[in-house]
This record gives sequence, C-alpha cells and structure tokens, in this order.
Amino acid sequence: MRVLILGATGGIGVLLVERAVADGHTVVVYARSPEKLPENLRDSSQVLIRKGQLTDAEALSDALQNVDAVLSALGPAVSRGPFHPKGEPLAHAYSLIIRVMKERGVTRLIALGTPSIKDPHDKFSLTMSTLVTGVSTFAHTAYKDIVAIGETIFGYVGDGRTTTCLTRIAFVAFVLRELAEREWVKARPLVTSP
Repeated sequence: MRVLILGATGGIGVLLVERAVADGHTVVVYARSPEKLPENLRDSSQVLIRKGQLTDAEALSDALQNVDAVLSALGPAVSRGPFHPKGEPLAHAYSLIIRVMKERGVTRLIALGTPSIKDPHDKFSLTMSTLVTGVSTFAHTAYKDIVAIGETIFGYVGDGRTTTCLTRIAFVAFVLRELAEREWVKARPLVTSP
C-alpha cells in the first residue's frame, strides 16, 4: 500500500515510517523539514520525500498522488506547551488535508488525537477529566487546536476504561494494524497502553 505520513519527522512519526517500511508499504513523507528524517529512511527506496507546508494545497495534492491512505502523527509539540500558536493551525491544516484528499480520491485518514476530543459515547473518567482540565488550563491554545481538530475529524473516542499513557510504539502498532484491518472506520478510538 502507498501511504502518506504527516508528522513523520517527530518521535512518533519516525517510528511510524520505520514500521510502515518494515511492513512493506511505500511511504510518502510530507514534511516542512524532511532533513530531520533519519538518513537510513531518507535513503530507503520505499520512502519518497515531498517537502512542503501544511498550508500549501498544491504541494499536498502532488504528495497525495496515487496514495491509498494518510497516516498522521501531527499534534501540538509537547515542548511548546502554553506557547502553541493561536488560531488552531493544525485544525485548519486538517481541513485543507481532507479537502485535498477528497479531490485526489483518498478516503482513509488515520490520525493522532488526544482525550481532549470529546464524543457523546465517551464514558466519564475522573483521571481523564483531570488531565484534560490541566491541559486546557496550562496549554490552552494547544487544547483549543486539538478540540478544533476533533470537530474536523469525527467519531467515537473512549469507553472510560483507559489509562493516561500511550507509548509511541503502541500508537504505531495500532495505526498499521488499523490500516490493514479497517476496524475503526469513521471512528475515533481512544488508544492507550496498559
């Protein structure tokens, strides 16, 4: 399968590219700084690199040519915390990504989110509620962006029996399993590690 990976130069993204390549997928990396990708991945015959911004519809369209699915590890940088830019830049990027995907006939998007994205099916969890309240308070602009992403990409999130931990490798394993099995189509599962 040919997949476009967004957020490929971050910690989760690099693991996602590595695992997708190991699983035999052709990977299109769309990144503003593709030089951050490890050299072994940049040199892989299974990895195609497309440099671009998340605001560039033409470059996104070119990168999406002949792609079967988009896998996204995009999210606010934890290190920036309360300094995440105002104006929901990631939510706006997802709106553009989805529009260009539709234009290109790409129907699958598997994206990273957080428990800040609410769904009517969610069960109450005091731990998650406390965590989300903390993020909303101390990293408000990042919280607003994540909530706006949830309004752009919709589905079911959680069952109330989750933890507050998700290892990078567990996320990568879930995404690639979902790519093959299609269990959570048009849904938002809340994935956590035990």
